[in-house]
Amino acid sequence: MAINTIIDEFKQVAANPKKQLLAYKAQGKKAIGVLPYYAPEELVYAADMVPFGIWGTNDKTISLAKEYCATFYCTIAQLALEMLLDGTMDELSGIITPVICDTLRPMSQNFRVAMDKKMAVIFLAHPQNRFDAAGKQFCIDQYTNVKKELEKISGKEITVDALANAIKVYNASRKARREFVKLANEHCDVITPTIRSAVLKASWFMLKDEYTKKLVELNKELAAMPVAKWNGVKVVVSGIIYDSPALLKALEDNHVAIAADDVAHETRAFRIDAPEGVDPMTALADQFANIDNDVLLYDAESAKNNRGDFVAKLCKDSGAQGLILFMQQFCDPEEMEYPYLKKALDKAGIPHIKIGVDQQMRDFGQAATAIQAFTESL
Repeated sequence: MAINTIIDEFKQVAANPKKQLLAYKAQGKKAIGVLPYYAPEELVYAADMVPFGIWGTNDKTISLAKEYCATFYCTIAQLALEMLLDGTMDELSGIITPVICDTLRPMSQNFRVAMDKKMAVIFLAHPQNRFDAAGKQFCIDQYTNVKKELEKISGKEITVDALANAIKVYNASRKARREFVKLANEHCDVITPTIRSAVLKASWFMLKDEYTKKLVELNKELAAMPVAKWNGVKVVVSGIIYDSPALLKALEDNHVAIAADDVAHETRAFRIDAPEGVDPMTALADQFANIDNDVLLYDAESAKNNRGDFVAKLCKDSGAQGLILFMQQFCDPEEMEYPYLKKALDKAGIPHIKIGVDQQMRDFGQAATAIQAFTESL
């Protein structure tokens, strides 16, 4: 299949998630909405249902959600609730609401109240102290509760074999996405920021076996091409999400390629595999325990600034000339981390810029000007 055809398929899915959802419903499949972060999608897949990512939207204005939450909640959470309230997500059979940040924790109850008569709402609390035996057991207990609720919705048992297979499917998908990110850096003349974002974004709306099959084909096509001779700027992008078409266009207008990312919506979601060949529920808990270098996760050695050093090393290893931090408005963890991240980047001699964003932004002139000035300085 021609490379442009594969890319166009991913772009269509990323731009029309509702159409994708309706297509699965037409096949007789139930879908479960999955809010950020680190929900065990493998359980949904093992129940023969479709995990459907909900990361807000760039296309709506907060209206109905104002009745349920404070204005200082991040727009990702507010717009996720907006889509559930206005009927956009009516085809879902339920949602999983992780509570790993200070906004999602109270918002989980807003979702529960708002969706009381419409769909099942499955609460998921991850352990912050996720390394020791008690933390892992707590994680297993939470995942077991999610499993039971999903079985009620699907009407079938999630077997050990089905979950073990789901872990293999997801590990294969994570591997393919890691390979794509590497190839995107090598072929940034073909994989522009807009295309890179669309390919990775599509993974949230597709069954992973279907998605991985297409991505492996795309990776094969890219690997056969000569490495790009890039005359523009290469950067690492960091933050929660930056999938706004206007922001991506601003990068392309200034000849910026993405060498790598430290983004929750992208690479942070597929950095770590789940162990295979062991009890599947334990494997999922171990996977969560092994995730690191995320501002939302507890770090017992935070004084060492390991995460800042990790991001600085990512910039150097990927060949990036600088870093752009797209910081979500009203995200306390990211705002509190910034001084430490800046310290690590400055120490490593890596130029960076911080741009405040949210999903209600409609005027990107200031952001575009900042990106232009930053790239010219590089």
